[in-house]
Amino acid sequence: MKFKRIFLMVLDSLGVGETTDAIEFKDNGANTLGHIVERCNPFIPNLKKIGFLDTLNMSENPNVEAYYTIAKPINAGKDTLNGHYEMVGLKNDIPFKTFNQGFTYDILAGIEELTGRSVIGNKCCNDDSIIQELGERQYNYGSLIIYTSADSDLQVAAHEDCIPIPTLHEYCERIRALTLKEDYRIARIIARPFNGTKGKYKLINSGRKDYAIKPPKKTILDSLNENNYNVIGIGKINDIFDGQGINKMIKATNNSEAINKFTEIIDKNFTGLCMVNLSDFDSLYGHKRDVEGYSRAIEDLDVDIPIILNKLDIDDLLIITADHGNDPTFQGNDHTRENLPVILYSRNFKEPKRLKQFNTLANIGATIAENFDIELPEIGESILNELE
Repeated sequence: MKFKRIFLMVLDSLGVGETTDAIEFKDNGANTLGHIVERCNPFIPNLKKIGFLDTLNMSENPNVEAYYTIAKPINAGKDTLNGHYEMVGLKNDIPFKTFNQGFTYDILAGIEELTGRSVIGNKCCNDDSIIQELGERQYNYGSLIIYTSADSDLQVAAHEDCIPIPTLHEYCERIRALTLKEDYRIARIIARPFNGTKGKYKLINSGRKDYAIKPPKKTILDSLNENNYNVIGIGKINDIFDGQGINKMIKATNNSEAINKFTEIIDKNFTGLCMVNLSDFDSLYGHKRDVEGYSRAIEDLDVDIPIILNKLDIDDLLIITADHGNDPTFQGNDHTRENLPVILYSRNFKEPKRLKQFNTLANIGATIAENFDIELPEIGESILNELE
């Protein structure tokens, strides 16, 4: 074992430029980080030191303090589940379905039958505008607001004073079971409770709960767990894998809270893997095409980087990556097919440098697997021996 603890930080949607197959996704020209830098020039000296900006053009930096490269995603979709599946070594050739034109009648009828409530909405929305539009009607009639984002999800919203949060969660569990059919192939069912009054409704992030499809095959998380290593998931990591392979789950509703929980875990004594997802980049700024907000969020992360690095022990490894792109300057509001940054930092590294480009994000999972001497994933090549 080279590293006692590995910390994997996922910057949700922070891609670094179009992939060779981006044109197949109509995403040619996308570059989340590149366009944010061009538009806003964020002040991120600490991320710069560890090679983050060098991932944009893979320039060679002799003064870098971490190994850096980019990874080309190979899984079929450009969504959260596909990205996270790939980084833990799971190949997925069939993309999850999206319903940008609304859900089919049979899905809606099934929801009404399962819950005994009528459904309203049934359209694509990436912010809380549908809550403002239909919140009063939902409250008055006890309906369920059904909508989707540009991702593969079915979101269910209700005012907590009309439908208590535990009841909304129960409804979503039933809907998850309903939508497991292969014909639907919806990646996530998401409970979205809200409160407030007309014109001032607000989503309750602490009451949000995602019900994802369980990974179809074994991942390195399962192998780590089976070999009695700690597998800690912070933020929406546990929801993404539906708890499979994770033996400690820590909730976090935003980037700030996730970082705080992450630094607290660094202070604990354990052996194994800790994963954290910083979801604000995607949900608050990428989908909403808020370039300035995305830039500020990267600057906020930069402030926390020295705190994180200084807390690491000499036998710790920190990996920073992303699961997909979501260029806030791009047309529409969907994810974008992009290469993903990979930063590897340890206080024990003697001469970190640029690494050869990864052919798959699964190299991360393979490296983690080799480090802990567990079963190697079905895809990916370990670069553990290159880290000196």
